[in-house]
Amino acid sequence: MHPFASYVLRSYYKATGWNEDNLFSNLTRSSDVILDFTVPKGLNLSISKSPNALFKTTYSMNAMPSLNGSVGYIFSSCDLNIQSSGTVRFREMIERFKVYDQPRRPEPKDEEWVAGQRVDARDYLMYGRLYIPTGRLDALYSTRLSPTLQGIVAAISEPPLTVRQNDPSNVMFSLQHDVGKWCSEYTYSAEDGMVGVKVLHNFGRLASAAVEDDVSGRGEQVRRIDEEEATEGGLKGRISAGAEMYFSAKEKSAGISTGFRFSTLPDATPPSAMLPQSSNGKPPQPAKPLPSPPTTITALFNPMLGHLSGAYSARTSRDLALSSRFDFNIYSYESEFTMGAEWWLRRRQEDLDQDGDESFVPQNHPQNLAIPESPVIGVVKARASTSNDISIMWEGRLRNTLVSLGIVSDFSNRAKPLKAIGLEVSYFGSE
Repeated sequence: MHPFASYVLRSYYKATGWNEDNLFSNLTRSSDVILDFTVPKGLNLSISKSPNALFKTTYSMNAMPSLNGSVGYIFSSCDLNIQSSGTVRFREMIERFKVYDQPRRPEPKDEEWVAGQRVDARDYLMYGRLYIPTGRLDALYSTRLSPTLQGIVAAISEPPLTVRQNDPSNVMFSLQHDVGKWCSEYTYSAEDGMVGVKVLHNFGRLASAAVEDDVSGRGEQVRRIDEEEATEGGLKGRISAGAEMYFSAKEKSAGISTGFRFSTLPDATPPSAMLPQSSNGKPPQPAKPLPSPPTTITALFNPMLGHLSGAYSARTSRDLALSSRFDFNIYSYESEFTMGAEWWLRRRQEDLDQDGDESFVPQNHPQNLAIPESPVIGVVKARASTSNDISIMWEGRLRNTLVSLGIVSDFSNRAKPLKAIGLEVSYFGSE
């Protein structure tokens, strides 16, 4: 489950039109949310509040295995549509399998003029969290320098009385440049003097270019974005490839990794407001259904460490997504196979809510229309690997709170089969 601060940050990116999914760092996110989900440890309680559209506060307490807590504050320059935990769309708070839509070039914000002078300022977000009783301080500052450029400063400060041999205090600078087809990220870590460069390239056309063709009046029948590249049989979609390079002045070491991602197009139709209108005033429906189920295939390779990883994830039905990953080291011949599943829980059909969650569009539906479905009330995630770790987690909503309950087990250890068990309860309210 997303912490409240992460939910606010994602809402900020959405409000400012920034696509965080077009980064090389998030290349394997579709499989990681199923195979690497985080099970809560101990008993955690968090309460957050949005006094107004710009300012947010969040408080958390961990009762087990030790008693500690934190206090956080968030301020943004733009109004964010933050819902309460009882009304927020459940899928927005969950790390879930998703095939991300085709990237597009970020658009500049509308200019604001007063008395002949431009008064609009660049957007920014500030976040700080103080941990009690350790006194550790986490801080984040994110700002849009231009429509395609974003700067981020993140810092961790540990008080001198608690500093150990490995000092976690650090300041990291990040500069992200996204033009849709290309996205690059430049980072610098002050603690170890590490400089990194990440680049991701998306092959094919941008979503904005496809939308312009659809609204240019070439006919009422809407063409799929990938139709000009479609071939008979097999999966149809797009490919992204990227690389990461870094150098540490303190450790006198360097590294490089490469990766690629193949994704089917989850919804190749532009928003209905951007579709050409038919004679009856209603937007036309796509002539063809989705060509294949939502699928993502990723591969990563680190030549210096000899690590190779490949993952396959797909939504096999409306409520079930499966993922598998194979990790192999060409130097030591060590390998690991991990598989996982994500199952969405819904209310009974007689309790159907027409304003519920998003629906999965069946492939064989004649007009590819969204069918009213029962709203989602929870999700169950499970993973197992050849390292003998088995994890199960349930996330759902109880009245006005969001709840996560998880277990990590190792059945090869008869003395202690349960490695960890945790419960997390989150409540936040809007203005």
